Amino acid sequence: MTSNSFNARNHLNVDDQTYEIYRIDRIKGSDRLPYSLKVLLENLLRNEDGRLVTAEQITALGDWDPHSEINPEIQYTPARVLMQDFTGVPCVVDLVAMRDAMTELGGDPRAINPQIPAELVIDHSAIADVFARPDAFGINAELEFERNQERYQLLRWAQQSFDDFLVVPPDTGICHQVNLEYLSRVVFTRDGPDGKQAYPDTLVGTDSHTPMVNGLGVLGWGVGGIEAEAAMLGQPMSMLIPEVVGLKLTGELPEGTTATDLVLTVAELLRRVRVVGKFVDFFGPGVANVPLATRATLGNMSPEYGSTGSIFPIDDETLSYLRLTGRSEHQIRLVETYAREQGLWHNPDQVPDYSQVLELDLSTVTPSIAGPKRPQDRIPLAVSQRAVRGLLAGQTHEDAIRGGLDDASADSFPASDPIAISQRIALDEPPHKYVDDGKAFEWPSDPAEVILDGNISSIDHGDVVIAAITSCTNTSNPSVMIGAALLAKNAVERGLRSKPWVKTTLAPGSRVVTDYYNRSGLTPYLEQLGFDLVGYGCTTCIGNSGPLIPAVSTAVADHDLTVASVLSGNRNFEGRIHSEVKMNFLASPPLVIAYALAGTMHADLLKDPLGHDADGSPVFLRDIWPTTAEIKAVVDDNLEAEMFTAGYSDVYAGDENWRGMHIPEGDRFAWDDDSTYIQRPPYFDGMTAEPSPVRDIAAARVLALLGDSVTTDHISPAGAIRQDSPAGQYLIEQGVEPADFNSYGSRRGNHNVMIRGTFANVRLRNQLVPGVEGGFTRHWPDGGQQSIFDAATAYALEGVPLMIIAGSDCGSGSSRDWAAKGTSLLGVRAVLASSFERIHRSNLIGMGVLPLQFPAGDTAESLGLTGEEICSVTGLEGKDRLPSEVTVTIESNGSTREITATLRIDTPAEEAYYLHGGILTYVLRHLLQR
Repeated sequence: MTSNSFNARNHLNVDDQTYEIYRIDRIKGSDRLPYSLKVLLENLLRNEDGRLVTAEQITALGDWDPHSEINPEIQYTPARVLMQDFTGVPCVVDLVAMRDAMTELGGDPRAINPQIPAELVIDHSAIADVFARPDAFGINAELEFERNQERYQLLRWAQQSFDDFLVVPPDTGICHQVNLEYLSRVVFTRDGPDGKQAYPDTLVGTDSHTPMVNGLGVLGWGVGGIEAEAAMLGQPMSMLIPEVVGLKLTGELPEGTTATDLVLTVAELLRRVRVVGKFVDFFGPGVANVPLATRATLGNMSPEYGSTGSIFPIDDETLSYLRLTGRSEHQIRLVETYAREQGLWHNPDQVPDYSQVLELDLSTVTPSIAGPKRPQDRIPLAVSQRAVRGLLAGQTHEDAIRGGLDDASADSFPASDPIAISQRIALDEPPHKYVDDGKAFEWPSDPAEVILDGNISSIDHGDVVIAAITSCTNTSNPSVMIGAALLAKNAVERGLRSKPWVKTTLAPGSRVVTDYYNRSGLTPYLEQLGFDLVGYGCTTCIGNSGPLIPAVSTAVADHDLTVASVLSGNRNFEGRIHSEVKMNFLASPPLVIAYALAGTMHADLLKDPLGHDADGSPVFLRDIWPTTAEIKAVVDDNLEAEMFTAGYSDVYAGDENWRGMHIPEGDRFAWDDDSTYIQRPPYFDGMTAEPSPVRDIAAARVLALLGDSVTTDHISPAGAIRQDSPAGQYLIEQGVEPADFNSYGSRRGNHNVMIRGTFANVRLRNQLVPGVEGGFTRHWPDGGQQSIFDAATAYALEGVPLMIIAGSDCGSGSSRDWAAKGTSLLGVRAVLASSFERIHRSNLIGMGVLPLQFPAGDTAESLGLTGEEICSVTGLEGKDRLPSEVTVTIESNGSTREITATLRIDTPAEEAYYLHGGILTYVLRHLLQR
């Protein structure tokens, strides 16, 4: 029951239904708050309980100081959780294991369910193995199912066994596009203790691009798996009240520009001013000129800007999109009535308080691409030829020394983990601004002859070998997708074809795209250019681009060619799209097709012909580029609400492979001991109905001594599994061939793999083994060098607890749950650091690991710590409450000294989690006692 300290509880009537609401205007000064903070304020009012969510938090948000860089902490409770398969599988594995533990403790396993709606979309496993043929989609779907059947069986079982848990099967769409077109409510309704409630639709997602739904006025952002699990289990999330940057939009986009050009411009702008950890709110008279799909594109690339989210307010355009996508008329009326009543309706004449105001005149946007390896490095199309030649000649865009945000973003592939970096991390290199100085570049040339389709061709540095219409960023936007198809039609009618060395793929984010392509008669033209459907999923955008054309691959390797991909995605870090492709350029779907026709980045698309027609006349891009009016006419004639309602009517059904899986009945999952993808985790082993008393930590050894800015990407398993690594050796012992290792991301449901990959990053520098990079340490007292996993295993057999010692900003990077889970499973009882990234600190507590902070001014280096010491932590035992400080006793070479460390357990919820050994055991005991 909420406390309702501010008398905010009220009612709203829509049609013949009455909803309980919590009025935002009950808080003095709320009218000056930005849209995003008003949503947070309502969240606090509705969830106030006097313990976790307090009146003080509500007052603090009402009194928000836009110019303060450090604001109070609040507890946020999202309405729902969105997951994709790579990051969502571990969450499901933990819930399934909780059912086993509940049964073993004498409880009802059916009591374990998500406490708020949870929706998982399988979209990260489709690979474009086969392309440019009519059966490409079918073959790729079969291959996907063969590779991932063990994971899919778990998700299918969860779909039928858990309440409030829905799974969108593979080969259906991308989670953010499905969320935008179908799952989002804008105004959420749910039965409360006193009747049906209405409140803003909010969410957290286990994917970095969750803010795509911000374009619909829905507040949501990406979080790590532990935070998502906590939210699913009904626990509020701790967060600092953010700074909010207002981006004022004026004017209209000029003819010939696209949503992609706009988002690349915004990425460049926001990276220049640094919005890491902040909200971005769009406002101003230009908002009305931005179509909903374009708003979604702008929200989607929030992680590329560094912002937590980038949100638009609710207005008439929001309602039009809801109507287009088949939402009910009652829901649309509810959204409008609620938004107007709560001050969430956009008023272009009102300017809320912002921490900083930026302005963008939409009429200044020009056609652009971005690359070759950072989304914020925008290149105007007019100078792209010279820019690329300069890159090849080594004259511009020096190799970027990536800093905090770039590094975290790059390391999140392919799982798209949300990013959580400290604002103390040094600035990334700012966006490169290309300046044309008129010089002629001498670029390297080493043409290689290849035989393709029986004809001799040649490829060289700067040629395009992948052209991919991919990613929810753009495939959710009918204007750019129809624009691409019309360009294809015009090209085919003028006799143009894609160059034979280009791998061409089409992977939309929902089946609605295929429907309106077929209805408009444009599919055949795309297919004639090689853009056959390869799947519904992230594909090329997350590196699932599949192999290059074999002859092209050989030529690239033999001649060490610097070749390019062009994709309609959101990330383009070197080696991420394809290991053989060094240059990757982000572009709108129409430009993707244009570069497939040109076959090279050396083409000046505004001046050079793309080819010649049957009469030998040159064909230029301007000759085949569709006008805005032509695109609008096709969209208006072929896109309607029935397509969305029909397309999503059986969205949870899946294909024959999905429906045909044998799924055992029962309330508990039948674990397969032979599976190398899914295993029951040990978090609940030996758990009792009541928590054991907190104990001091006696005679711990240091597993790793780390420096400053050690990221979750150093800690958490990611990327390919090396054959010579502990994880690789484990898989070989299980009979898995190295070719079938897959990635750590795909095996997050097997703790046996993940624990062996924790602290195993090749860039990790453990000061216990100077001069050695990677997951190695020394085992004491003998001092022998071992892998971190082997040493931890030996210590566990010896009954020796472990500690990690680190510098400042411990745990920055992408927000990975396994950075905390793996640490805990290795036997680490405490992490002693100079400072923590907030989310990683919270995740450590959630896994029962004690976060300790050095006294101000002290570091491991200043204290002369070598990692050979024996450390004990005292002051925990026998207390009613956890202390704010503890004593760390350090023994070395027969001498003993003590330091006073701060216990970084900062909230009552965190204390409760730690006392129970972690958040999962805390929730399980709570449900057991119901």
